[in-house]
Amino acid sequence: MKTQKKRKLERKTDYRKRLGLLKSEKPRLIFRKTNKYILSQYVTSEEAKDRIIFGITSKELLRFGWPKEFGGSLKSISASYLIGYLTGKKIKEKKLEKPILDLGMYRTIEKSRAFAFIKGLIDAEIKIQCKEDKLPNEDVIKGKNLKKDFSEYFKKVKLKIDGK
Repeated sequence: MKTQKKRKLERKTDYRKRLGLLKSEKPRLIFRKTNKYILSQYVTSEEAKDRIIFGITSKELLRFGWPKEFGGSLKSISASYLIGYLTGKKIKEKKLEKPILDLGMYRTIEKSRAFAFIKGLIDAEIKIQCKEDKLPNEDVIKGKNLKKDFSEYFKKVKLKIDGK
């Protein structure tokens, strides 16, 4: 009987999906959600060895004016969008090759954090194909649906990311 790899048993890695991504020989843009943050990494692979070119966590949004009182919402849909937007800007700035999106074992539920991240990439002018009806609407991204309206803070953070 063949024994399974540890990461497969722990349901952390889908090796069939990973092999498909590696065979494409394109860089990958990895999106992950932890208990506190959203993570994004631009990764190239040579001979199945990953090399991280750059990585961004939603904790970095605090530098761009994310209010301390919303520190617990650094894994929200708004934060996902802004991380996608910041990642897209960094890819453009460094003139890197267009990546393939790697969501890993994350379930792709429409209008979720993953799709907010994709919307941020699209708004940063990274060409990624995605149906419009899968993306969250603007009010949810800007945080108008929250108990305390977040849209003004959102606008300020996005302007700082743009460098204005």
